[in-house]
Amino acid sequence: MDISNRIKGFQASPIRRLSPFAKEAGKRGIRVYHLNIGQPDIKTPKEALEAVHNFSSDIIAYGESDGDFALRETVAKYYGTFGADIAPEDVLITTGGSEALLFSFMTLCDPGDEVIVPEPYYTNVHSFARMANVTIVPITSILEKGFSLPPLYEIEEKITSKTKAILLCSPNNPTGHIYTPKELETILKMCKKRDIFLVVDEVYREFCYDGKSFTSVLTYKEYSDRVICVDSLSKRFSMCGARVGALVSRNKSVIRETLKLSQARLCPPSIEQKAAIAAFSAPKEYLDGVKAEYESRRNFIVEALRKIPGVKCSNPNGAFYLIAELPVENAEDFAIFMLRDFDLNGETVMLAPAEGFYESKDLGRHQVRIAYILNKDDLKKACDCLEAGLEQYRKKFGY
Repeated sequence: MDISNRIKGFQASPIRRLSPFAKEAGKRGIRVYHLNIGQPDIKTPKEALEAVHNFSSDIIAYGESDGDFALRETVAKYYGTFGADIAPEDVLITTGGSEALLFSFMTLCDPGDEVIVPEPYYTNVHSFARMANVTIVPITSILEKGFSLPPLYEIEEKITSKTKAILLCSPNNPTGHIYTPKELETILKMCKKRDIFLVVDEVYREFCYDGKSFTSVLTYKEYSDRVICVDSLSKRFSMCGARVGALVSRNKSVIRETLKLSQARLCPPSIEQKAAIAAFSAPKEYLDGVKAEYESRRNFIVEALRKIPGVKCSNPNGAFYLIAELPVENAEDFAIFMLRDFDLNGETVMLAPAEGFYESKDLGRHQVRIAYILNKDDLKKACDCLEAGLEQYRKKFGY
């Protein structure tokens, strides 16, 4: 018996597919600094952990398909703190932001429809699109311009009768770019003109640097009928394993129809929703401290990378990722070399090859995504490994 051609067409995640090499390195006694995945080393708020420890029900029962009302109310109040007038009825709690993205595709698109996405983009979007039989149409942003949006006419040229939405991520994973109010308003006007939706992944909204403020797509109330916001607690509260996210829209039809998908998977995680409610009660100092720490790490790693001969990277304005261009022919081969054939005093680094973050063929072959989610001492050691590894790799292969 054979398996489906559909699943054969999926790519293995560039974030995780090199894990077997990392495990083998660990078995050899090599310490691996994981810069490949956005798993912060920052502690989850104690309020969230206490909520899990204090869960007292005798049964972990099914919850509501649209999520615990207390959490939806909490999320709505949270949006109000940055100027978005949202009601609990506008919020669907999802199993992570990933499910919110998948639900958005399935609600807005029929098989064969298209969604326009600036590349490089969060690699799993490719898989969500394939699950929904949706075609990703890329618009390429480049490192030399800080991964800002290309001119409007380039985007509009991509719109066809099959286009149902534009998908943005701000602050962006993997580039760290924050879309400006002007960029957002320009895209919203075009979406209204062409009668399509704008979906914005705002998971990293708390992490904006250099004094930059964040503008949510939800604050543009005049465009409410064509806006979906995707959110998650994973990174904001360092709760990646809790798998609690949200899909937010004032478009009542979107919420009503997406609820059918929510009902089909029954409910989001129950105990984790209790932890999520508690996480929002963490003092303001928690998120202020987390933001300051990531900005400090950003400053450190950008400076360190730019000192390595041949390495280029932008200075990301937000999130905790950046795209770095390496002086190698194939970044994935180099990433494997670092895990399989290299160590510096018993240590090495794991990177995410960036080719899988692009839809366009052959882009990103020289690039990696780096998640600066480790403390600065570990980031320094990781950068030392990267510099020494590049030197050894280039000597070995004649670069």
